[in-house]
Amino acid sequence: TLPLGDFPVLRPQPLEARVPPRPLSHPPAPQLLAEDNHSYYVSRLYGPGEPRSRELWVDVAEANRSQVKVHRILSNTHRQASRVVLSFDFPFYGHPLRQITIATGGFIFMGDVIHRMLTATQYVAPLMANFNPGYSDNSTVAYFDNGTVFVVQWDHVYLQGREDRGSFTFQAALHRDGRIVFGYKEIPMSVLEISSSQHPVKAGLSDAFMILNPSPDVPESRRRTIFEYHRVELDPSKVTSRSAVEFTPLPTCLQHRSCDACMSSDLTFNCSWCHVLQRCSSGFDRYRQEWLAYGCAQEAEGRTCEEFQDDDHYSASPDSSLGPFDEDLATTSPSSLVIDSLTTEDDTKLNPYAGGDGLQNNLSPKTKGAPMHLGAIVGIVLAVLLVAAIILAGIYISGHPTSNAALFFIERRPHHWPAMKFRNHPSHSTYTEVEPSGREKEGFVEAEQC
Repeated sequence: TLPLGDFPVLRPQPLEARVPPRPLSHPPAPQLLAEDNHSYYVSRLYGPGEPRSRELWVDVAEANRSQVKVHRILSNTHRQASRVVLSFDFPFYGHPLRQITIATGGFIFMGDVIHRMLTATQYVAPLMANFNPGYSDNSTVAYFDNGTVFVVQWDHVYLQGREDRGSFTFQAALHRDGRIVFGYKEIPMSVLEISSSQHPVKAGLSDAFMILNPSPDVPESRRRTIFEYHRVELDPSKVTSRSAVEFTPLPTCLQHRSCDACMSSDLTFNCSWCHVLQRCSSGFDRYRQEWLAYGCAQEAEGRTCEEFQDDDHYSASPDSSLGPFDEDLATTSPSSLVIDSLTTEDDTKLNPYAGGDGLQNNLSPKTKGAPMHLGAIVGIVLAVLLVAAIILAGIYISGHPTSNAALFFIERRPHHWPAMKFRNHPSHSTYTEVEPSGREKEGFVEAEQC
């Protein structure tokens, strides 16, 4: 027998010494270039190397061919727009929309009233610029609708006058849940280098509400004024090839369907309940006309849901001249409807903190008159001539809203709410509306100027 000390003692080696360590493989962190909260939406910008950018891109070429439509007119023209009906209600700033307008200039107009200055507001713009699909046979404007997402793709379109810089391919996707995705496949030049002298250059979202006012000069007519209450502007330097932007909608007051849910809301919009309309709102949305006409701002002050339930006044009628469903609108000629609030440049005014007093005064303008003085015959004659001159000037301005005289008074009107104004500039872009797809027609129908 060997002594115990002669036996070799085997000591187990540590696991780290016997097995070489292997680095743990973690998926790369998303290349999220920017994330911003815009009150109504949260935007997330993904760079070219991020897989999420490829995931967000909708390959229209591989989609069901029966669901993809190439708009033949938009694909062969410049500065044209066409209405398209969606197969689902798309929530835009909390408003369900079923109809949109596709424009050749790289954006979707989301407004209800078609006019010639679509680039001012109420848009979804992956890249708004002076694109001319009619330049090349390879350029197309196509859209795709499968019931859950609606995609518009501007494919191989060229900038007017800058065709040598190459073609652009990008898309905008409207998802049924309210998400908006911008996908950029080919951006051959920096967006900062695109000139805005002939056409606005924008990337982002915008919405506005419209107020219908009785014209002080022509009582039978109505004047529409558009107020932009929110805008999201993307950094143009971040719009590059193979990048993507995803907008996720945030809750709004309009989603609340009861007084209790509205009044207990912890949103930052200061939601109020209007018992007459049975609507929750901050007062700044597309239903602003009704909100003011039915006195909702005054009704909601200091009142609780219990008080609303005990209130016996369930029927209220707004001023007939301000009613949102005024029958006179059907008989009013389009030429008497003047939108004095549109422009194509970024000089539009945005004032989300303005109170309701200015708009309320705008809805119900007060007539002011100077006291009548008995004087000499010469004074009376001069007063009559002055009044006649003012009336004639008012009639002229009403009939020529883009004249120099009209612009002078519009820019100096004493409204508390700063509105977007016309500017008499030859470089302003105008769009005409074409016939809806499916109707065969050689020419184009020019949209009425409201």
